[in-house]
Amino acid sequence: MLMVVERATQKPLTEPHLVRVAGWTLERYLQEAPEDAFWEFVRGEVVMHSPVRIEHQDLTRFLTFLLHGFCLHYRCGRVYNGPAAVRVLPEVVREPDIFVLSLDDALQARGVLVEARPLLIVEVVSPSTRTLDLVEKAYDYAQAGIPEYWVVDREEQTFHQHVLEQGRYAVAVYRQGRVSSHVLPGFWLDVAWLWQEPLPSEWDVLERVLGREPAADRRLLTADCRPPTANRPFQEEVSHEIPDHWRARSPGRFH
Repeated sequence: MLMVVERATQKPLTEPHLVRVAGWTLERYLQEAPEDAFWEFVRGEVVMHSPVRIEHQDLTRFLTFLLHGFCLHYRCGRVYNGPAAVRVLPEVVREPDIFVLSLDDALQARGVLVEARPLLIVEVVSPSTRTLDLVEKAYDYAQAGIPEYWVVDREEQTFHQHVLEQGRYAVAVYRQGRVSSHVLPGFWLDVAWLWQEPLPSEWDVLERVLGREPAADRRLLTADCRPPTANRPFQEEVSHEIPDHWRARSPGRFH
């Protein structure tokens, strides 16, 4: 649903919405757009997004964790989240839910506006953004030469994988089954994970993606998370809870 503010009435927006305001410049957008909200600049318009649902945040966090863990393990990129601003075209600045930069581009990125071309962009659909994500952004990202773009729609339980071929996206839609990334060789997802309620353990799923068996010892992840106190210092509380397989992978980190 697209809703537009009527200044004469000043009625509050109570439904999921996008607000488009014309007459902006890129310079004004960079100066005035808030850092803690999703505002995008598109050909002279500012597009303001309504707050997202907690389910959207959960799914974004889940995918970010997997991508970050994979890229960290293989040193093949760096993962970022909106509202970081990416200039995908001269007059288009998008704030993707998730995007992956190559290590070289990530090391050179500075300031508010990311000028580098992401390897992968992921948008998690909200009720107000389905057309925006599947049509408008797909067009912009293809024009920008983004090699891979995912749209994850939990409400409709569809995973749209866009892969750039000769300047246009070839789109495959999945409701289940295994999806493999074209730009991050070895990274894959079982689409059914994305529709589970609650979502599966990020740690267990990452182990599977990396080709390992999920660890049986998860005591550290389920330990009492109360803040340390004088009678219960942090080191004494968790030192014996570090699983041996983590110690083996990170010698010198745990003492």
